[in-house]
Amino acid sequence: MGGRTGGVVMVSLLLVLSALEAEGQIVLDVCASCHANATCEDKPDGSGKVCNCKYGFVGNGRTFCQDKDECQIGANKICGQHTMCHNTYGSYFCTCLAGYSPSNSMPVFIPNDGTHCQDIDECRVTGLCGEGAQCRNLEGSFDCSCQVGYRVHGGSEPFHPQMDSAFCKVVDCGQPASVEDSALQSISGTTFGSVATFVCEDGFVWRRGENMSVCGADGRWRGATLVCEEISCSDPPVLPHAGQMWNGSSTPGSTVIYFCEAGFFHSGGNNLSVCTNNGNWTKADILCKAVDCGEPLPEPNAVMLWDKTSTVGSQVAYECARGYVNVGKGNISVCSARGKWEGASLSCQEISCGEPNFKRRAKMLWSGSSRVGSVVHYRCEEGCHTRGLRNHSRCGENGLWEDVDLWCEAKCGPVPFLPNAEVVWHNRSVAVHRCVAGFHSWRGSNVSTCRASGAWRRASLTCVEIKPPVNLLVVHDGNCLRWRAEKYEEDEEVYRVTYTGSRDYQIRFEDGGRRFLSSREQQPELCLRLLPLTNYSISVTATSVRFTATVTANTSLAAPAAPDVFYEEHETPVPTLRLHRSPDTLDPISVYQVFVLPVEGIMTFDCSSPASLASSSKIKTAEYITAQINVRNIGTEFNFTVGDGLFYGSFYNALLESGRNYYIILRAVNQWKTASKSFCVLWAKVSATSYVLRVSSLSAAAMVGVAALVLLWGYSFAWCVKNA
Repeated sequence: MGGRTGGVVMVSLLLVLSALEAEGQIVLDVCASCHANATCEDKPDGSGKVCNCKYGFVGNGRTFCQDKDECQIGANKICGQHTMCHNTYGSYFCTCLAGYSPSNSMPVFIPNDGTHCQDIDECRVTGLCGEGAQCRNLEGSFDCSCQVGYRVHGGSEPFHPQMDSAFCKVVDCGQPASVEDSALQSISGTTFGSVATFVCEDGFVWRRGENMSVCGADGRWRGATLVCEEISCSDPPVLPHAGQMWNGSSTPGSTVIYFCEAGFFHSGGNNLSVCTNNGNWTKADILCKAVDCGEPLPEPNAVMLWDKTSTVGSQVAYECARGYVNVGKGNISVCSARGKWEGASLSCQEISCGEPNFKRRAKMLWSGSSRVGSVVHYRCEEGCHTRGLRNHSRCGENGLWEDVDLWCEAKCGPVPFLPNAEVVWHNRSVAVHRCVAGFHSWRGSNVSTCRASGAWRRASLTCVEIKPPVNLLVVHDGNCLRWRAEKYEEDEEVYRVTYTGSRDYQIRFEDGGRRFLSSREQQPELCLRLLPLTNYSISVTATSVRFTATVTANTSLAAPAAPDVFYEEHETPVPTLRLHRSPDTLDPISVYQVFVLPVEGIMTFDCSSPASLASSSKIKTAEYITAQINVRNIGTEFNFTVGDGLFYGSFYNALLESGRNYYIILRAVNQWKTASKSFCVLWAKVSATSYVLRVSSLSAAAMVGVAALVLLWGYSFAWCVKNA
């Protein structure tokens, strides 16, 4: 507030002084009034002095000169590019930004002398970016990147070592991968630029490619294209007349053994050759000379067929002389590798035809010699005539007598007759018989021969009439078989009887069996266990001749089996009755019918009675069926309550009338189509209620009534007392 007032006074004073000066009344010393930060200078027009603020100050020069902030117009405008402006009292100075330096090499400057900021090349500093890195100078700065063979760690490229934690690390390829069939010989390291040298393994040779691998900038070994091929001596050399024992391997160390071929023998020299590391076989100088067996030895009673060669494999064949035959094995001798003739086991033996062939009814004229070329003559005996073209035989080189075309036939006359037989073939000396149609050979020979005496030896053939072994097969008495046995001797015959049964009313029903019967009878009989109402096919086979006869039989309907009923007498109109039964194959067509017969005077009951009332009627006066039950639906134990008011089949089981007596009859019925068989049994008697039972019942009813009256009287008395 005070300052503001002083200012106003000062301004007023100056105005007054100015006015006085204008009027020329007073003259002041201007220079004495200049501000401390001002200088007194002549006016340009020479009219007097004036106070001007010094450089770096602004004001009127007399009352105030305050500091001028030169930097407020911007460092680029007052100091130049890449600078910072620093204001001082009454002045200012400039400095360069980081990465730049003044052109006058001074730390600070005022640009009135032309000094400016120029870029600093930081990359001149050795090792600025670290090992493996290269520096790149930028305008006012720099950055670093990794050289080839180095990779940045802790950051990404480009990077600044003073701002980032990144650095360059040399690439490491690790151990080089092995090259096929080679081994690592030397390695200078595993980092970028390292070199690994490979050599081929033993038994292999360097054929092509580079054997050095260099660690690349990408961290992989490159450059090794070494190709090592297995040393091969190829196939061993072939030597004259020699074979090889060789497994086919041509690698160093492989061996081949030579041996002389068949027909040659080892007479000297080395027979072993080895594959060496230079790919060559060592020399084998085996010497094989040909084998010579010389002249073959002769064989007794034989001629030799030989081409005069005696080397290995040469052959000589031997043939027995005429009249001799080889009884040995081989007739070929071969020159073997051992220099010997081998293989012939010839044995020439003189041919003998033995005894001449016998001719029936002929005499032999023979010298006794059986050698090749010997001859025997035949002549028919007396009583026979000669047939044929040749009556002599010669001993041949095959050791057999020639066939003789000679027959001596006896003069026996006509062929003998056999009953029921005919002649199939005859030649005056022999006749063959057979049975005529309808007869068969039973026993005896079927050949008749003419004897030397001129009489026939008659055939013993017996022909009998053919009849079936099982004839007239019938079924009688329902279960028994009878047939006629046709036999030619009294021998015992074994019969096999098989039977199978089926039923029209039971699709899955099967019955069957097999029986054997040994019998000498002319009319055997056999009874079977056939089930009733079943269709049977029965076969009887005579096992000795395998003849079978078949007959069919339809067994009749049998009466049902009687159940075991428990007869009881009851005095209740609803009695429960019991029975026990056994299962039967006829259960599917069996029913139980329960008859109720009122007892009235003299009674008769016909088991075949159809009942006197309709099945659905509930009013029963005479005998009636009160229930009909299918047997197949009940078990072995059965309970039935008479008068339970239910329907059984189509019959109503009505309650028995009280005061009447009844007989309960059970009828078992087997029925199929129109056939029916039944069986009846008295099951129970139901009597009317007795006099004692009626009196007891009335007494009990009276007692109940008296008790009720007593209770009613007591209740009434208590009510009256309470109201009074």
